[in-house]
Amino acid sequence: VQLQASGGGLVQAGGSLRLSCAASEHTFSNYDMGWFRQAPGEEREFVAAIRRSGDHTYYSDSVKGRFTISRDNAKKLVYLQMNSLKPEDTAVYYCAAVRAWYGRSLDLRGSYDFWGQGTLVTVSS
Repeated sequence: VQLQASGGGLVQAGGSLRLSCAASEHTFSNYDMGWFRQAPGEEREFVAAIRRSGDHTYYSDSVKGRFTISRDNAKKLVYLQMNSLKPEDTAVYYCAAVRAWYGRSLDLRGSYDFWGQGTLVTVSS
């Protein structure tokens, strides 16, 4: 699976951005999807994930209530709507995919087999 993340940019604190991740795989609906982020000098950390059918979503405590993950299986897209952005949300955001039948925990970086190239989000104070 090839993944292409987009939608990053510069936004003021309190603003919003929507990230998109396009997948090349025609069986996209067979994959669970996740978003991770990596700030300079930091480890890559879990942000949000969604199961193949979209009926289960997961969030890190730091973004819960502000970010929303969703997917459109027909378009082979997964989204991350980010509201009430904070300077500490500044990072490169990566989308990732794993075959759903593995049933892996989606908050673990090591669970994913495929990664996109990342898109930079910068939140100014």
